[in-house]
Amino acid sequence: MPDPQNPKVVLVTGSSSGFGLLIAARLSPQHIVYASLRNPNKKQDLLAEVERRGGKVHVLPLDVTDHASIRSAVNGIEHEQGRIDVLVNNAGYGVGGFFEDLSDQDIRKQMEVNFFGVQNVTRVVIPIMRKQGKGKIINLSSVSGFQANACFGAYSASKWALEAFSESLHYELKLFGLDVHLVEPGTYRTRIFHENARYAENFDNPLSPYYPISQFLRRRVMDYVENCRKDPETIARLVERIIERPGAPFRNIPDLEGKMLFALRRILPFRFYSWIVRKALFTGLQEARYPSPN
Repeated sequence: MPDPQNPKVVLVTGSSSGFGLLIAARLSPQHIVYASLRNPNKKQDLLAEVERRGGKVHVLPLDVTDHASIRSAVNGIEHEQGRIDVLVNNAGYGVGGFFEDLSDQDIRKQMEVNFFGVQNVTRVVIPIMRKQGKGKIINLSSVSGFQANACFGAYSASKWALEAFSESLHYELKLFGLDVHLVEPGTYRTRIFHENARYAENFDNPLSPYYPISQFLRRRVMDYVENCRKDPETIARLVERIIERPGAPFRNIPDLEGKMLFALRRILPFRFYSWIVRKALFTGLQEARYPSPN
């Protein structure tokens, strides 16, 4: 349970919507929360949720791809509080599209935010935590960090890179008493699939050889998302437990979907696992591409 007499100073990136908003809002009644947003003009939903929960947050402008923005935000927190106890690297997005439909810029932007963005913020926060001799870094990854699907190659690559970086950092920072944790959600109904959805440069180009497959997969994913009943608050509760629990595990998979995928990916021979994935993704594709006249 949180100690009201000893609140932690927490920096959450990407707090304008989705998991970041819920994490910042959930922590706000008990802790000193700095909720960072790339665009502070999008703070209304966050502030409304924080007020609903009876909390308080400090809203900061922070673009994880802008080094000056990061340093200004982190230095400001250190100046005001003298410490940072927890960093939650949540900022990120997903781009959908087959490799040939993705431009070089599509892929580089995906990596800049999801991977290098995490490194950029973490690099500035580590010296503060190292001087303290304690601190927790929680990186929001995904089930796509340990298994990949067609049409999400760029996103999966960014999360696989994040997983490797986090594991390496886990070993490095243990030497100084700091903890690193991964949170690997499955699919939840958040804005990443709606207002925040991004697609490859040629995703909607009818001349692309992948066009009918892309459209089929988008419909399949959106149907799944619309019928998804998992509560995104689960992720905020999990992050809260990691913060409060001494010795929390490095890898944290919150939902049954993710746990099953993690187990199957490691137990099954790849040819069987890939067969299951292909069946799950592409069953009905032929009918969708060439519908029956009846």
